[in-house]
Amino acid sequence: MADRIRVALFFGGRSSEHAISCATAGGVLGAMDPERYDVVLVGITRAGAMTLRSRDEVLGFGLDDLPELDDNGTRVRLPESAATGEMVVEEAGGLRSLGEVDVAFPILHGPFGEDGTIQGAFELVGLPYVGNGVLASALGMDKHFTKSILEGAGIEVAPWVTVTRGDLDRLPDLWRRRIEGLGLPVFVKPARAGSSVGVSKVSDWGALDAALDLAFAEDSRVLVEQAVTGRELECAVLSGRDGGAPRVSVAGEIAITGRDFYDFDAKYRGADGVELVCPAPLHEQELERMQAIAARAFEAIGGSGLARVDFFFTGTDFVVNEINTMPGFTPISMFPTCWLASGVSYPELVDELIALGRAAVR
Repeated sequence: MADRIRVALFFGGRSSEHAISCATAGGVLGAMDPERYDVVLVGITRAGAMTLRSRDEVLGFGLDDLPELDDNGTRVRLPESAATGEMVVEEAGGLRSLGEVDVAFPILHGPFGEDGTIQGAFELVGLPYVGNGVLASALGMDKHFTKSILEGAGIEVAPWVTVTRGDLDRLPDLWRRRIEGLGLPVFVKPARAGSSVGVSKVSDWGALDAALDLAFAEDSRVLVEQAVTGRELECAVLSGRDGGAPRVSVAGEIAITGRDFYDFDAKYRGADGVELVCPAPLHEQELERMQAIAARAFEAIGGSGLARVDFFFTGTDFVVNEINTMPGFTPISMFPTCWLASGVSYPELVDELIALGRAAVR
């Protein structure tokens, strides 16, 4: 029993990706060997309440029902200081210890989970955690700053304009000229959201205002990005062990045949018009170039633990679209699929991430 690892699995959260995170929790929990791990299940409601959940409940979560956490009245508390790893829960009978936690595993997507906020809370109380640190999480969450950092590191990204509602209200003609200077088509995206929530493809400037409204519903800052014609490729990254170089998987490809882009319905509801291919057909030299750029991008943001790096491949150039510091992690998501094709099973991947989290030096 002394060798068992106590993991606090955090999921749900306040963002628009709440249900995806809950569904991911079911997959991750199912991959964790109960003989090796004791798991404390912390479901964060849309209002931000940290609640204690049961194993049976979480194992029942899946993408078919897009689960939503109710508030069951319990309240989980992080360790009170860096002097102890003990977590407690407040419930009807009073306070109850959940034991000393070895590592937190936040499988949270979007703001208030993937953006450095909960990572900062863990660091305040000295709780080791899986995944990227505060800075890398914040950078990876914000598409504008990700692009700025990558561009500064000499990595090619698509041209873009970042705008606020205030910018458009004060100087509408100036910002319209800047946006239209990108040419058509463009993608309009919230700066800090994921899973293609709030994203539109605009092929006619008459549709721009509606696309901006949709994106501003998710965030106060919006990117308008020049569309890149090319294959959509992704690869998965893990930190190296003991200070080693990042490890990069084979590539996966999103082959779009009947949709404008890889939207929410295609990602999570199995909508037609998209085929996921892994490994993607690439020449050996092309794959090596892509993997090298992915590793450079990961290091450029100060990555730790894991990331998925998304590309457009024009046939000659690899253009980085974005870095996802807590990628989709259901058993059928591209991140674990790329590692499976590279020889790492889903349970082995979960084990490795926990090991990296425990060993991380923040």
